Amino acid sequence: MTGLRSSRSILTILLLAAFGWSLTSVDWREGVLNVQGTPALLEFLAAAVRPVLTPAFLGRAVAALWQTVAYAVAGMTVALLIGAVLGTLASGALAHRRVARFGEVVGARATLGLLRAIHELVWAWLFIAALGLSPITGVLALGVAYGGILGLIFAQHLADAPTAPLRALQAAGARPWQAFLYGRLPLVLPDLVSYALYRFECALRAAAVFSFVGLGGLGAELQLSLRELNYGEVWTLLFLLIALIVAVDWWSGEVRRRMTT
Repeated sequence: MTGLRSSRSILTILLLAAFGWSLTSVDWREGVLNVQGTPALLEFLAAAVRPVLTPAFLGRAVAALWQTVAYAVAGMTVALLIGAVLGTLASGALAHRRVARFGEVVGARATLGLLRAIHELVWAWLFIAALGLSPITGVLALGVAYGGILGLIFAQHLADAPTAPLRALQAAGARPWQAFLYGRLPLVLPDLVSYALYRFECALRAAAVFSFVGLGGLGAELQLSLRELNYGEVWTLLFLLIALIVAVDWWSGEVRRRMTT
């Protein structure tokens, strides 16, 4: 117990030291805040109480929002396929021989590490170089980057599943894939679904800023409104995005509640 407290104290001191070092690394003499931008900031904040609600713009905004949702769903579909396959292999749940299990786990985890180490924006640039400027570029960038993250979480949950039910199935003569499908997977499925839904929320936000790779949608409308300094339109688009995230959060909560009751 004393050792644990000592370790926490050392970690706290290190974190505080790192924070203090970061403050000293900033050149405060150059002026951190742009005072000349204060009027523009106030104008932007004031526009929040008068968003543009004309039928023409609302129709355009809703269409852009729907396009963003479609791209997020497509990207998450790719991510789930990658995460499910690599996550299962990285957990070692299906291999029954030690050598084969070691090879699967190491290979799958190395691949997942590569996929998640590169940000989705960097993946987007790589796919632009390979495939050109098109919506599929953003979808693949989301799918590959998020697939690496989902695969890691899936592997951890599958590896940490309780072993008692699995041993009972194996003692009854179940094959490894049967023990996985009827024993291990049902135990962790609510947690896997919960995290996948959280990542879907992240995918919606990421898809909204992918306009530069040809996705269009909400990000393109935001970029256009900001370029024209039409802050009322910007707030309309932001309110729609916030409403979408809240709706997805409520829906994911309902899904989790029904899966656990």
